[in-house]
Amino acid sequence: MATRDSMDNLMQQVEDTLRYAQEQYKHSSLQEHYNNDDYTTALQQLEQTYQDICTMAHSANSQQREQLHRMRLQIQQLQNSMIIETR
Repeated sequence: MATRDSMDNLMQQVEDTLRYAQEQYKHSSLQEHYNNDDYTTALQQLEQTYQDICTMAHSANSQQREQLHRMRLQIQQLQNSMIIETR
């Protein structure tokens, strides 16, 4: 089972990553400038956080896995939106 501290730390990482990526997505949408370094960094952070969630799921109990699944869906949704926006 994943420890409460590790879950709390991951949840904070997810929140921070989502907030940063949403800011970059919004900024890029307004400026129509998609290839900046911050936008790319945001996408990389989303991917790393997604991988961290998958890793944590291996040692999580069923309730934690459900919570991780919801976080993973949020990450994927924003990733998809950002990738589609760049096309």
